[in-house]
Amino acid sequence: MTVLAFLRENARWVGGAFLMNYFTAFGQTYFISLSAGDIRAEYGLSHGDFGLVYMGATLLSAATLTRLGRIVDHRSVVQVVLLVMPLLALACLLMALSRWVFLLFIALYMLRLFGQGMMSHIAVTAMGRWFNAMRGRAVSFSSLGLQTAEASFPLIFVAVSGLVGWRGSWVAAAALTLAVGLPLIVALMRVERAPQSAATGHKVQTAPRDWTRGEVLRDPLFWAILAVFLAPPFIGTTIFFHQVYMVELRGWTLEMFAGSFFLMSISSLAAMLATGVMVDRFSSVAVMPFMLLPIAAACLIIGFSGAAWTPFVFMPLIGFSMGASGTLNGSLWPELYGARHLGSIRAVVIAAIVFSTAVGPGLTGYLIDAGVFYPAQIAVMGIVSIALAMLMAGLRRRLLKRAGAE
Repeated sequence: MTVLAFLRENARWVGGAFLMNYFTAFGQTYFISLSAGDIRAEYGLSHGDFGLVYMGATLLSAATLTRLGRIVDHRSVVQVVLLVMPLLALACLLMALSRWVFLLFIALYMLRLFGQGMMSHIAVTAMGRWFNAMRGRAVSFSSLGLQTAEASFPLIFVAVSGLVGWRGSWVAAAALTLAVGLPLIVALMRVERAPQSAATGHKVQTAPRDWTRGEVLRDPLFWAILAVFLAPPFIGTTIFFHQVYMVELRGWTLEMFAGSFFLMSISSLAAMLATGVMVDRFSSVAVMPFMLLPIAAACLIIGFSGAAWTPFVFMPLIGFSMGASGTLNGSLWPELYGARHLGSIRAVVIAAIVFSTAVGPGLTGYLIDAGVFYPAQIAVMGIVSIALAMLMAGLRRRLLKRAGAE
């Protein structure tokens, strides 16, 4: 099946998941951080104070997600969306109206849980469960909503906040969620899709049996794979969180560094689509060992080079791994563990990823304060990434057997 034919036949489901990924923006770090300066000023918080509040809210949201995420296994997608999106809108309103740090904490907790956590969890779980032979393409195309939001929402927020202020922008976010996002997603996803068998030239990649979450958590292979998936968000968030310090350390300009983000977005989009095609052709397990090699190379370049060209090389490499990770994180779990308990399993995965994005900046910041050279820390992350890629290559045959592909 050609790409155009696939999109034509599955536009409503892929489009609905695309929009769910798009509306995760209000819970993402890059969007919330646009208000960081105003929040610190109005609440009287230092950089460290706000970072502590944000980390606490993120960690609590990760803990909650491990239990709340199971709802996707017991309710339809539309039922879960009708619960989650109004709560996301409420969180946006709370950001706009709050005047106390405690309410700020609650707002951040809800934004991280229902925005970054649950919205992406619902979207990827639906694609993993509803698609079989074309699962890779479904996940990759729907995941483009993340990059589209990253490219558009910051500009929209800056423009709107210039007219109505930062608090007014959060009111607009709540209105957009309820008036546009919710009805569109419900209309597109109200009819669920039945998985189809493989088309010619493609394999059906689904586990021989459906594992329960308890069985998965007792499986040593699960934790090895999870470590691989945690590397890109841990590394990416760490680099972006300390980007000003890195720029000062290497003698670059912030404008030059910011200009390299465009290359990361382009490479991430390309990697998502290419990985989707490769997953449908070969399986997620076969592609998995290569996922971390680009980001490993990026970390080593950051660690050993301070040349002006460096950001324009390591940013695309980071994008390749992050894009591939986004697709594989949606397609691999049903391959290995089946689709019946996919929501419960992925809730643990998403919670772990959210946890890693909270711990990474804090841990590296502590090491910086302790005098550990920051580029050396990044280089070590590259070495660990290579070790994890080698681990996946060593486990490849066992995982293929587990998935029933051998």
